[in-house]
Amino acid sequence: MKVKKGWLAVEVEEEEEEEGGCERFMIPISYLYHPLFKKLLDKAYEVYGYHAEGPLKLPCSVDDFLHLRWRIEKEYHHNHNHRRHHHHHRPLPHAFYFHSCYH
Repeated sequence: MKVKKGWLAVEVEEEEEEEGGCERFMIPISYLYHPLFKKLLDKAYEVYGYHAEGPLKLPCSVDDFLHLRWRIEKEYHHNHNHRRHHHHHRPLPHAFYFHSCYH
């Protein structure tokens, strides 16, 4: 799978899954800077440490990953439209947990 410039390949793999029980996704590199994604990166470090080969491994269910992606995209679109209309509100605090990642 070829990765476009500005994107990153990730593997979503639950801790209980056997080898090969994972799915690959392409995400924008900007996700790496998002506070919700940062929590998942911290968990990935705890589970896998740092590895240099292959896609970035994320220890959560596909459903949790898809929900995270949806939350980030929803926030991005909200903030994009928010700036367009010149409203000034404080952002809501993030409260998101990866249910399958924290046992």
